[in-house]
Amino acid sequence: MLAAAQHQLDGFIDYLRYERRQSPRTLTAYQHDLTRLSRYCETQDIASWSEMDNLHGRKWLGSLHQYGLSSASIQRILSASRSFYRWLIREAYVSVNPFDLLKAPRRPRRLPNTLDIDTVQQLLALKGDDPLTIRDRAILELFYSSGLRLSELVSLDISEVDLSAAEARVTGKGNKTRIVPVGRYACEAIKDWLSIRQTMANETESAMFVSKRGGRLAARSVEKRIKDWAIRQGLSRNVHPHMLRHSFASHILESSGDLRAVQELLGHQNIATTQIYTHLNFQHLAKVFDKAHPRAKRNQVEGESGKGKG
Repeated sequence: MLAAAQHQLDGFIDYLRYERRQSPRTLTAYQHDLTRLSRYCETQDIASWSEMDNLHGRKWLGSLHQYGLSSASIQRILSASRSFYRWLIREAYVSVNPFDLLKAPRRPRRLPNTLDIDTVQQLLALKGDDPLTIRDRAILELFYSSGLRLSELVSLDISEVDLSAAEARVTGKGNKTRIVPVGRYACEAIKDWLSIRQTMANETESAMFVSKRGGRLAARSVEKRIKDWAIRQGLSRNVHPHMLRHSFASHILESSGDLRAVQELLGHQNIATTQIYTHLNFQHLAKVFDKAHPRAKRNQVEGESGKGKG
């Protein structure tokens, strides 16, 4: 490309560095992705950024896909290119952004990691009666009992938990509140915690779960405690709070098959978000079908009777 085009690219990187104050790592990523775009332009005899049009953009995305880049990498490169052209338009170097109408291939949706019921039982079997263990037992039980997000648990206040009604009012994404049931084991664990909470909490602290310093327990501390407990309980996996939420949803869906109920319990605005758990449970449901469906039972009985007759 012409020297002017390279000068404009350098100007954009300076803009990110000095005006946007992006990190060195981000700057390196932008530089790498836009250098890739510049080299593509050279192969297509595109001498200036204004010569790039929507058709060229589509061909370029296609070449990235053929090159074997992941959808996540293509999305990142496309985002960098859009940002660059928005800056070029702002600086009056070009008049059209050729990437505005383009879409990168969707990322394959990853199935959430879950724990089976036996592993959850192993994790929750915390031994000890010191204050931290009692607190952590209540945290783990509540995570699994009610499928809370980490942010929902750490923001929970004492006044939002009604043990007599076995329910809690939590604040989720978008500052939306919902009422969730609290299971029997979680209620018992929370009662044990509340009986000794005053030995740790500051006098005016309203948080349900507090640190050794008496203030609201931080999210990172919860993550670390759960990870440490998983190791101490002999689990071979790296357990995190959201894994307990995923396990809660998966196990409820296995038992009930009620996707709408799971959606409400999790606080998902869109049921499509909840539907990912149906993929996790298909094998289990297939086994249930084999055991419970009238035809399956009939075939099983006929097979056994046939053996007897033979």
